[in-house]
Amino acid sequence: MRKNITMRKGTFVKGAMITTLGIVISKILGLFYVVPFYAIIGEQGGALYGYAYTIYTLFMSLASLGIPLAISKIVSEYQTLGYYQTKKRVFVLGKRIAWLLGFTCFLLILIFAPLLARAVLGDVTGGNTIADVTFVIRVIGTAILIVPVLSIYRGYFEGHRLFSPPSISQVIEQIIRVSIIILGSYFAISTFHLSLPSAVAIALLGATAGAFLSYLYLAIKKYKNRSKFNEKIREVNEPKITDKMIIQKIFLYSIPFILIDVFKSIYNYVDMVTVVKALVHFASYTPVQAENIYGILSTWGAKFNMILLSISTGVVVSLIPNLTESIVKKEMKDVNKKINQALGILFYFMIPMTLGISFLAKPIWILFYGNSLYGPSILSYYIFVGLAIGIFTVMVTILQTLKDQKSVFLCLLVGVLIKILFNRYFILVFEEMHLPAYYGVITASILGYCVSLVAAFIILRRKYGIHFEDSLKNFIDIMCASLLMVVVLSILKIFIPISFDHRMMNLLSILWNMVVGMIVYFVYCHMSKVTHKIFGKSLFQTFGKLILRK
Repeated sequence: MRKNITMRKGTFVKGAMITTLGIVISKILGLFYVVPFYAIIGEQGGALYGYAYTIYTLFMSLASLGIPLAISKIVSEYQTLGYYQTKKRVFVLGKRIAWLLGFTCFLLILIFAPLLARAVLGDVTGGNTIADVTFVIRVIGTAILIVPVLSIYRGYFEGHRLFSPPSISQVIEQIIRVSIIILGSYFAISTFHLSLPSAVAIALLGATAGAFLSYLYLAIKKYKNRSKFNEKIREVNEPKITDKMIIQKIFLYSIPFILIDVFKSIYNYVDMVTVVKALVHFASYTPVQAENIYGILSTWGAKFNMILLSISTGVVVSLIPNLTESIVKKEMKDVNKKINQALGILFYFMIPMTLGISFLAKPIWILFYGNSLYGPSILSYYIFVGLAIGIFTVMVTILQTLKDQKSVFLCLLVGVLIKILFNRYFILVFEEMHLPAYYGVITASILGYCVSLVAAFIILRRKYGIHFEDSLKNFIDIMCASLLMVVVLSILKIFIPISFDHRMMNLLSILWNMVVGMIVYFVYCHMSKVTHKIFGKSLFQTFGKLILRK
């Protein structure tokens, strides 16, 4: 057992911790590469990179169709029921579907890349060209051939509540991707003197290479530990379940996950087709300035949101199989407990991180990207979009796990309609209020996600009788701790500046404020016993046991 330690099953909290740790590490790698990458390709290159990645995420939503999370849920369900042979067929059929969808979406990107590029830029000239955008969109499309199948493997592991291998695979994927992004773009520009679009294209190929090697790791891991997947907890007579029935179930379970991914991508797509043109037409920005602002929103600023979202992703990945098991067993008290525990974990980590990043936006931005006219201002507000998305994702996933597809669609639709209706309008409003016009874009996103979030809370409370009193109490305690942290740091700011012209000084400032802030926050949480209420024991004890078992 000790030799196979990475293949142990985890409880909800432990699974969330392991998964979140792996995702956080991969996202941190994805955050730190932007320092040299930004220096290599600049803000215009960042905008070009952002165009390609926005299209990529939209098509990835179509290519995966929410199937990986559906696989995790179905595998967990059949494992709990004892349908072991059917569970294996789910994996095989899931892979076939993923290959087919990935190849189809790859062809669509190749064919329609010019149309997508025109939709991005419209008649705006002076920055990246339609040919440039078309080229990078086609390059990133190669990753769609691999990522859907990779995700099926991850879903299969997670459905068995084996969270370590998928987490390690994400770290491997990110290491390869980051290495190619930095080295590839550097040699393209400095050594081979290639064009900016060529350097961006080479960087984008990192996603394809990283996904391929991550896929190989999981395939080998599954083969070597095949006995673990063949374990039988109970002996039952499996009912006859045809391939057609399995495929129907996969798509039925994946529909809400499809909607979640697609609607999130729509938020980004709305920004992509409106921000540059609206800032040029409604506000006093040049096309280059507008593209730089969009690049910050889509690429550079969004990197910090990814750190926050890694927490919600870790919670979701662990929550789905564990919540499914409780639902199958009809243990509704346990369902209520896990939902409140999931929200508690989110609040505990995401709220102080959001406020801390917002407070330290200027030194953080200078550390990673250098001085910028718009960067710190955007980051200080845009980080709250990450907080809203994180909580929203978990709440909508809970509705999906309860098989309430209509409510999922309603929550998503209301939010995205608000984004579509108010995106351009808020740009104009903020401009007329003599505030940064790009704050209108951020406000529209926050408003859309918050409305969806409130709708999900109401549905869960009224339709399923989920009680959120514990979550509310935890939220109040965590907000008090987080606000106290900001107050203490604000007082210290009077005596010790938080931002400097030199990156090393900013690094020291960030570390100093981070240590002080963490001490204030964790001491308050310990005294209010909110840590104990959420985790059942000290957070440090939880990490300690995990480390000792390693």
